[in-house]
Amino acid sequence: MVREITILPGWDKSGNREDFTDINLKAGETIAIVGPTGSGKTALITDIELLAQGDTATKRRVLLNGQLPGDEVRYNPAYKPIAMITQNTKCFTDLTTEEFLQIHARARRIADQKIIQDTISLANKFTGEKIKKDTKVSVLSGGQTRSLLIADAILIGAAPVILLDEIENAGIFKQEVVELIQDTGKIIIFVTHDPAIALLTKKRLIMGNGGVRKVIYQNELELRAAQKLLELDRQVGVIREEIRAGHVITKVNLA
Repeated sequence: MVREITILPGWDKSGNREDFTDINLKAGETIAIVGPTGSGKTALITDIELLAQGDTATKRRVLLNGQLPGDEVRYNPAYKPIAMITQNTKCFTDLTTEEFLQIHARARRIADQKIIQDTISLANKFTGEKIKKDTKVSVLSGGQTRSLLIADAILIGAAPVILLDEIENAGIFKQEVVELIQDTGKIIIFVTHDPAIALLTKKRLIMGNGGVRKVIYQNELELRAAQKLLELDRQVGVIREEIRAGHVITKVNLA
C-alpha cells in the first residue's frame, strides 16, 4: 500500500539547490507538473518512476511512505508500484489485445478473466477508435495504445501511482480519463500543457530550468474555470468526432 510519495530536493540545470524541504504526494491526490518545454518536467516524472536515490542527473531522492524504497521495489517490475504512460508508448508485440492483457494478468496472478474485457471496455471510454479483443496491439493507433495502457495500469496493474505524460496529445478523451481516475484513490501525476487538466488537479508543481520553482494549491475559482474549459473541450471533441466520421457540421453552439 502506497500512502505517500515524498520528493526530496535535488539541483537544477545551473547547479542550484531546489528551494523546498520536501514535496508530499498522498494517495487520492491528483498533481500536475507544468512548465515550458525544457523546464524539467520529464526529468521529474522520470525521477519518480525510477524512485531515484540521488542516482540521476538531478540528484533528487524519492521516498515511499516516508521510507527509502528497497531494491526489489525499485528494480523488480512485479513489485514496482508505479506505472508511467508517455507520449511515445508503443506496443510492438504481435499479440492480440486479449492475449497481451492475459499475459499481464497472469504475471499479476489474476485468475478472473472478466478483468480482460473490463480493461478493454474501460480503454474504449478513452478513445473514439474502439478496441476489440482480437485486434493486434501492433496495429493500434497511438491514442488506442495509450488508452489501453492507462486502463491496464488502473485495473490489471492496479498501480497505486500513475504518471501520465502529456495525454492531451495522445488522441484520447482526456476529460473521461481525468474524471474516471480522480476517484480511484491512487496518486495521479499529470505532465501537461493543458490548462483544464492543470486546474483540475489538487496541486501544481511549476518547473523551470530543471528544478521545481513553486507549488500551487487548487482554489475554488480555478476549479470553476477548469469546468468551463472542460465543457468547451467536450464540445470541440464532439465536433472533432463528427468530422472524423465524415459528417457535415450544420450547427455549432460553443458557449
